[in-house]
Amino acid sequence: MHKLVLTAEERANIDALIDGIVAADENWDPMAAMDRAAEAAPSLPRRLRAFLAQARASESDVTVVSGLPIHPDLPPTPSGWDLAAKSGAGHREEVALLLCGTALGDPFGWESQQDGRIVHDVCPAPGMESSLTSASSAKTLSLHTEDVFHPCRADYVSLLCLRNPDAVGTTVTRVGSLDFPDSLRAILKESRFRFYPDDSHTGISLSGNAGDVSRTRSDGMVGPVLFGPERTPYLRFDIDFMSGEDAAADEAIIATQEILGNAAGRVALEPGDAVFIDNYQVVHGREPFAARYDGKDRWLKRLNLSRDIRRLYANSESRSKIIPA
Repeated sequence: MHKLVLTAEERANIDALIDGIVAADENWDPMAAMDRAAEAAPSLPRRLRAFLAQARASESDVTVVSGLPIHPDLPPTPSGWDLAAKSGAGHREEVALLLCGTALGDPFGWESQQDGRIVHDVCPAPGMESSLTSASSAKTLSLHTEDVFHPCRADYVSLLCLRNPDAVGTTVTRVGSLDFPDSLRAILKESRFRFYPDDSHTGISLSGNAGDVSRTRSDGMVGPVLFGPERTPYLRFDIDFMSGEDAAADEAIIATQEILGNAAGRVALEPGDAVFIDNYQVVHGREPFAARYDGKDRWLKRLNLSRDIRRLYANSESRSKIIPA
């Protein structure tokens, strides 16, 4: 993990940039804020810009920036992303994440997720405690590639912590730390796996048992689990939203899940910590926790980043940073 801790002077610099972006809109406009953040990003502290540029160039798998400004009058944690969207809760923190994120890639969103918002709110919602979405709490979120089903999935998934009173861990496993048996590696490199949209895209709620997805969805994207460079391959995996095309591939999924779980580490984000997870080299998940719905629950902002925005445009009929459903 690569980490940078900001100084008080650097935090003040970033806070001033946020002030300027927020003041430019009489009414909070997230899309306009995204554009303004991209324009202002070159004015970030030099040490931070250099750190993020190096992370991109070296393909750092897990990158953390610590000490980003969190407003002292942060509102209570909303009980669901929709309430956060309506109120603009935590919009200053959204800008902080956008400012840093643009140093690694271009922000984008999904028409099928959180009403097409660019920056998502990750907070527990009543009735969703055991779902397979970021609105859950009581259920462990398995190690997974974000949006595993789509060719335009993020290169980086970034999370900025606003609150985490129970030190709930984000779990991570790096493909570079794994030792796959040759026989398993050979199967994982073949197009014998089918990947499906997750519940946040479809609105369908599954039980979370491995294999359920193959019984409820008839389509999906077929491809390998391991791909790219021979010695340093990329990885895509989500046991809850993938299935094998044959019995051996199904067995390979179970074996891979065990290997990933045994190699997992954790990052317990504190307020002001932003983690940038390479979605091609790392699978991530989340530990379970007890949501209280008292305004003090865990609350993160999430942003998807693409290293090549033209990849999105080439798979769309417009130059939009929102991928159609």
